[in-house]
Amino acid sequence: MNTNRLSDPIAKALNDQMTNEAHNAQIYLSYAAWASDKGYDGIANFLFRHSNEERNHMMKFLEYILKRGGKVVVTAIPAPGPNPVSVNDCFEKIFSSEVENTAKIYNIVDLSLQEKDWATWNFMQWFVKEQTEEETLALNLLDKIKIAGGVKASGDALYNLDRDLEKTPDDAVLAQDKSAVNP
Repeated sequence: MNTNRLSDPIAKALNDQMTNEAHNAQIYLSYAAWASDKGYDGIANFLFRHSNEERNHMMKFLEYILKRGGKVVVTAIPAPGPNPVSVNDCFEKIFSSEVENTAKIYNIVDLSLQEKDWATWNFMQWFVKEQTEEETLALNLLDKIKIAGGVKASGDALYNLDRDLEKTPDDAVLAQDKSAVNP
């Protein structure tokens, strides 16, 4: 008996996204190692935590495919690309990567809507919110780096940013969670 409830296009898109999440984990891991090598242990800690978060996203896709009776296809993970040349470059690359990932998530949402695969559409809503958080967090960090001087940030400013990032929460506060009582 065939228990697969995923169409071939949706199964492929989900498997591709599973690999993309693994790729994103590698990007964060690579940048964390770069930051650690440069002496930015707080930034490295923040990036290592995000690498683990991306691996968890990968596992969510894997588990969902299995639970829907689909076939998981594990493929090679692309290399993360060149190391950043500065802290500013690091977070610009992270922001770009998150924006690309959001577009891929939206494509799966769109496909599930077209196919009226409401289970997949519902599953993907968690990722829509997660990507909003990821982009917001990256933008907030870029704003902090900009205030610190951007590409020309001083050693003192980067030292303080490094210390702050060690304790920075992994989730950003979203506009949808704000109100007139809690701006």
